[in-house]
Amino acid sequence: MPSPSTELVMRIQIIFDPGCPWCYIGKRQLERALAMRPRIRAQLDWWPFLLNPDLPAEGLDRTTYLIRKFGSEARVGRIHVAIADVGQSVEIDFAFDRIRRTPNTVNAHRLVRFAGLYERADTTVEALYYNHFVRGRDIGDIGVLVQIGREVGLDARLLRMYLRSDADLASIYAENARAHRLGINGVPAFVFNGGLVTCGAQEPAVLARIIDVARESEPLPASADDEEAALAASLIGDVGLS
Repeated sequence: MPSPSTELVMRIQIIFDPGCPWCYIGKRQLERALAMRPRIRAQLDWWPFLLNPDLPAEGLDRTTYLIRKFGSEARVGRIHVAIADVGQSVEIDFAFDRIRRTPNTVNAHRLVRFAGLYERADTTVEALYYNHFVRGRDIGDIGVLVQIGREVGLDARLLRMYLRSDADLASIYAENARAHRLGINGVPAFVFNGGLVTCGAQEPAVLARIIDVARESEPLPASADDEEAALAASLIGDVGLS
């Protein structure tokens, strides 16, 4: 049994879409949960999910998209106010009025994948959220993504070449499909130590309790098919462990 001062490594896979405001909130909640468990050293893996896989590459006018999805500007306004209120509680200053386009986030996911090669994935995810939801930048635009990459220390020339290629494109779609096979139809979702899945931007105290359970859990089987079955069986809904 490890001593009370022993640092414990935990792999946490975060299933996310960088165009999802609740994913930004969920990231903050997870950070707060980990602060409540200082002995846990988290290794974060970013698992792509596409909320809008059928959007055109250039995205869609934001107002048009939101009215199609929610029905009226009045309802959109109420939703934005509710999200912004929660955002303030976790120190996120959502500025929805600055966003002009709903982005196709495939290339944003590819930027995270590229950044991971240089151990910059965590920083890049934060930069994507901040640039989109606070600054209102179009994270579906390759030029904007290259600028964000440069800002987090990536080689702009190599990144531009990568984003203009098809590298990792099939992988992003395959990982999105795998999340759906597990029964995950919304994000954020979190996989703790490969064995326990929870969905939604849970409160930090709830996530901390899930971390405790995951720490004691048995490892998953080695087979990929068995792993998917085990993950699906371990799925906890929004009210799990609350």
